[in-house]
Amino acid sequence: MAATEILLAGFGGQGVLFAGKILAYCGLMDNKELSWLPSYGPEMRGGTANCSVCISDEPIGSPLVLTPDILVAMNQPSFDKFTADVRPGGKVFYDSTLIENECTRTDIELFAVPSSQLADDNELKGGSNIILLGKLLKETELFTLDTFKKAIEKIVPPAKAKLIENNFKAVELGMNA
Repeated sequence: MAATEILLAGFGGQGVLFAGKILAYCGLMDNKELSWLPSYGPEMRGGTANCSVCISDEPIGSPLVLTPDILVAMNQPSFDKFTADVRPGGKVFYDSTLIENECTRTDIELFAVPSSQLADDNELKGGSNIILLGKLLKETELFTLDTFKKAIEKIVPPAKAKLIENNFKAVELGMNA
């Protein structure tokens, strides 16, 4: 696999950094080279948050993702800001509950997932990020579902172990969206 550069972006509190960490752990479990670089505003919850994840078979020169192969956008400002930077042939996964697609690019693939609505409808508060990752997993085949589930089990803290099943349900919803 050549390097895959992923940018996840949204507001603090939407689980952007957690979603990036899941992708990073998937890379670790598949013995890939990886970097995970969080970036967030000083206000955290409600402020801007994004996360650069690089996954590669070769050493990674820079952890900063400026032209992502994959963008996961959780809100309108992130979609508007970063869609123009996606490489031609890249993929954009976005929460169509919160984002109006006004992208005119024809050289990228857009995947609209009503992830906030799906999370609400299925009583998965805070699961929108994982639903989008489920769609990413299905459309890119970057990792296997098994690897993905193992990564979730690894990073959900023991005190929140009851949320593992909710995360599995969110992944399945995203894969079927």
